[in-house]
Amino acid sequence: MNLNRLAYFAAVVDTGSFTRAAERLGITKAVVSQQVTQLEQELRTSLLVRTTRRVHPTEAGRMFHARCVMILREAEDAFNELTQAAAEPTGTLRITAPNDYGIAVVIPVVTAFTKRYPGCRVEQTLSDQTMDLTSGKIDMAIRVGWLADSSLQARKIGSFRQLLVGAPAFADRIAATYDPKDLAALPFIANMALREPLLCQFSRSDLERRTVRMQASMGIDTTPGVLAAVRAGGGLSVLPDFLVAEDLASGRLSHALPEWQLPSGGIYTVYPAAQFRPRKVTAFVEMLTAAERNKDSIGDIPGRAP
Repeated sequence: MNLNRLAYFAAVVDTGSFTRAAERLGITKAVVSQQVTQLEQELRTSLLVRTTRRVHPTEAGRMFHARCVMILREAEDAFNELTQAAAEPTGTLRITAPNDYGIAVVIPVVTAFTKRYPGCRVEQTLSDQTMDLTSGKIDMAIRVGWLADSSLQARKIGSFRQLLVGAPAFADRIAATYDPKDLAALPFIANMALREPLLCQFSRSDLERRTVRMQASMGIDTTPGVLAAVRAGGGLSVLPDFLVAEDLASGRLSHALPEWQLPSGGIYTVYPAAQFRPRKVTAFVEMLTAAERNKDSIGDIPGRAP
């Protein structure tokens, strides 16, 4: 089958006329008519009803037109992707990310990205609030945790662990704790940006689980703020591994109950619904994904049970 005939047929349906289809395609009306007729003969099906005033599709034609549109769009996207893949990323990339992950991971990647691709500039919005991607003002978002269902397109590029940590001032009390339920007696800093800031769900096996409701001595609405309070000795809190790895390695923080695990979360790139991604977006995602892989290869968190 000559796939060009799909484009001729789709143009006729879209415009409702052989003449207007020919004008859109930049060819003669006779060629369009001949090619569509040949397509009907190949399919052994009438696709169009022709009248003196207008051309409209048959029932089979409407079904076939929907398929043609998809095929032609995919072909166009494939061509654009191949063209862009060989091109240097340019333009302004607008991204949004949570405060904690943005500071710890995204900003270093953005710095490397702008050095590698000087034709790009990046505008970053760091916020723990979920921003609207349908406005067209943001090219992509990085989201951390557990995604809600939506019409947006998402790709998981990594994962993280939640760790219960505290400052050295609590080291003795942490060491004396063997069961998660004993943690409720310790000062706790609630991250008010979370859906359930006081609820901790621990597991040590498929059968051994504990749900503990902590008693907050203070509440803070940003994760970096919670980390600062933990470092200052305000109490224990649950923080993501990418934010506390260096503190644990240096001994500035201690990992409480390392043999018990809290739920792990995902790291996602999220985009507005579209078939085609600009090269600036795909190039940045490639670098961010590589940074995630490198983070995972560094090794386990100090103090974590094997």
